[in-house]
Amino acid sequence: MVKFLDIQKITSSFEPELSDAVKRVIDSGWYLQGDAVSQFENEYAQYIGAVNCIGTANGLDALRLILKAYIQMGVMKEGDEVIVPANTYIASMLAISDNNLTPILVEPDINTYNLDVNLIEKSITSKTKAIMVVHLYGQVCWSKELEELAKKHNLKIIEDNAQAAGAQITYSSLSALHSRLVRSGALGDAAGHSFYPGKNLGALGDGGAVTTSDDELAHTIRALANYGSTKKYVNDYKGLNSRLDEIQAAVLSVKLRKLDADNQHRREIANYYLQNIKHPDVILPNINSQDSSLSDINCVWHLFVIRHPDRDRLQRYMTENGIQTLIHYPIPPHKQGAYKEWISLSYPITEMIHQNVLSLPISQVMSMEEAQQIVEVINSF
Repeated sequence: MVKFLDIQKITSSFEPELSDAVKRVIDSGWYLQGDAVSQFENEYAQYIGAVNCIGTANGLDALRLILKAYIQMGVMKEGDEVIVPANTYIASMLAISDNNLTPILVEPDINTYNLDVNLIEKSITSKTKAIMVVHLYGQVCWSKELEELAKKHNLKIIEDNAQAAGAQITYSSLSALHSRLVRSGALGDAAGHSFYPGKNLGALGDGGAVTTSDDELAHTIRALANYGSTKKYVNDYKGLNSRLDEIQAAVLSVKLRKLDADNQHRREIANYYLQNIKHPDVILPNINSQDSSLSDINCVWHLFVIRHPDRDRLQRYMTENGIQTLIHYPIPPHKQGAYKEWISLSYPITEMIHQNVLSLPISQVMSMEEAQQIVEVINSF
């Protein structure tokens, strides 16, 4: 059986450094808000290219805290609207509604599965305060049109970077004369990151972070994540308890050193799929940007997602032939019981995507022989 994701094998690839790092934390006797967290926050901020990084308990909390901080700062208020892609994992919406803000769903581009920037403006109202872009499956969602739209309507851009750690684009801002490489997580006003174990940069449990170059926002988020406190037993805000712990931070510091190399291996697997899957009914991922000036978007392939009109039968066939696949995601957010108020809404592109997508195995420890086996099974379907 070719596993969808062999987390045990991934973990073993970092030994003995991983066990040594965990032992150092255990031996230190300090397990929260210590040196390991400070070190990782500094390393990750530098890696992403942001001024600030604040470790959080998980990726959902990272997004919740960004919005909560904007409300605390007076940038937003309860009842305001946040544009979000209809085609995403439900956490993106949960972060918005948890803050008593209103998610406004916009359809994706069928070619990239990411938010269709061309559809945003007609959904903007006087209550709209932000656009949340999701770099779904590891592909950056960004364009100059997006920036111009945000500037025109005075909107914040929040990145859900849960699936795209390490992705980068050749970027030229509206005012810059020269282009430069910029990573996702440093493109918008703030970004939420997830270190769930299955992510490209995964912890040994839950973990997350916020990156931003806005110092006031960072200061507010750090306080909110620590019971609303900047000084022990002095609480300035009604905060949360959402902190990255020392062991997970130490693990992430070890894994961060290999992230670019691991992502490159994922690209090699993805390129093999793209070049060799020849089944006429299989629709392969499209990694072209909506903006031709950003045509060298760099995808880190958190997931390799194909489409097929008879997805369920294809998945059964793959299983019968020893290939484990998953569906990301079988039910769109607007059809979930959590959002019963959306049940009558129609988002046909999103619904078609959720009915047809199938995720193939891809990881930094997957062999080319396994990729070849997967291609042969698909092509024989």
